Amino acid sequence: MTSPHEPANPSHALSHNKLSVNRLAEPLVEQLLADAARLRIDVSRTASGTTIVDAGVAARGSVAAGVQIARICMGGLGHVAPRVAAEREPLWPTMIEVHTSTPVLACLGSQYAGWSLAASKEQNNGKKFFSLGSGPARALACKEPLFDELGYRDRHDSGALVMEVNQLPPQAVIDKVLNDCGLAPERLTIVVTPTQSIAGTVQVVARVVEVALHKAHVLGVPLDGIVEASGIAPLPPPAPDALAAMGRTNDAILYGGRVHLTVTDDALARRLAAELPSWNSRDYGRPFADVFASFNHDFYQIDPALFAPAEAWISSLESGATYYGGRLDGALLHRQWDGAADPLATSTPASGQSDAGPQ
Repeated sequence: MTSPHEPANPSHALSHNKLSVNRLAEPLVEQLLADAARLRIDVSRTASGTTIVDAGVAARGSVAAGVQIARICMGGLGHVAPRVAAEREPLWPTMIEVHTSTPVLACLGSQYAGWSLAASKEQNNGKKFFSLGSGPARALACKEPLFDELGYRDRHDSGALVMEVNQLPPQAVIDKVLNDCGLAPERLTIVVTPTQSIAGTVQVVARVVEVALHKAHVLGVPLDGIVEASGIAPLPPPAPDALAAMGRTNDAILYGGRVHLTVTDDALARRLAAELPSWNSRDYGRPFADVFASFNHDFYQIDPALFAPAEAWISSLESGATYYGGRLDGALLHRQWDGAADPLATSTPASGQSDAGPQ
């Protein structure tokens, strides 16, 4: 999920960080390619040698592929895993959990989808192309003002970029990425994950912590005060089209996402607990697809406060206290995602019969 809104105040939170997100992501990319058959993804190479991974355009993809792609997106600095809910009445059966001990670099310096890439009809066989690029290669190109604010630039001889789009990139876009990143063609890997695909749905929901970090950035808080970050959000069923998928994945975070941040002091903890959750938005309470349609599908008209997890728990290193704000809205998610009621789920077992199954 990407918010178009950016803050006015810079924060050089990464000016002394020497980690290379592309170097750390490189073995994860190699593993993705080696496991292509198991992950149900297709791997091809352009004439000049750039690797293209189809994780949902023509390929089926998988949850496991989405998890690995999310790890790549975080520049090798995040733990991402599916979890089956064990609660008696879970928010949703399958959740995606995320953790990072380098939240600003992993989420804003790598995972955030902020690099606009486009091609004209003439450059793409009569069809316009547009995608937001995410992942570690962004930090090689540094085409976004965000990198000046963070004070970070990566230097490595290979790079990986993830595109959330339903077509493979044309050569014009590949050439731009290569030029801006300063890479040889054979040293670039581009992973394509349409939102409505299995892997695409996973890697968007895995942005639950990134969405919190971006909201903190929009609020103008000192990012170097955020030292640990964890989050979890429900994994919705893939949708039949891109618009519906965008609604479901956004709702998963806005109404089902929970984050736990560890920060340096109580003042920051109190502020984030109060101001971070999505319920601060005037647009809160409606499915994201309805909000988007009400603004004629213009992201820039949506209240920026909406782009946030539903619930925030913020722990302070200064006092050891934890503050929280927001709330989950499972009812809204179920109204959007549930199918017709299963008659077996409400039927009463015949007298003398057990509903526990075979013994």
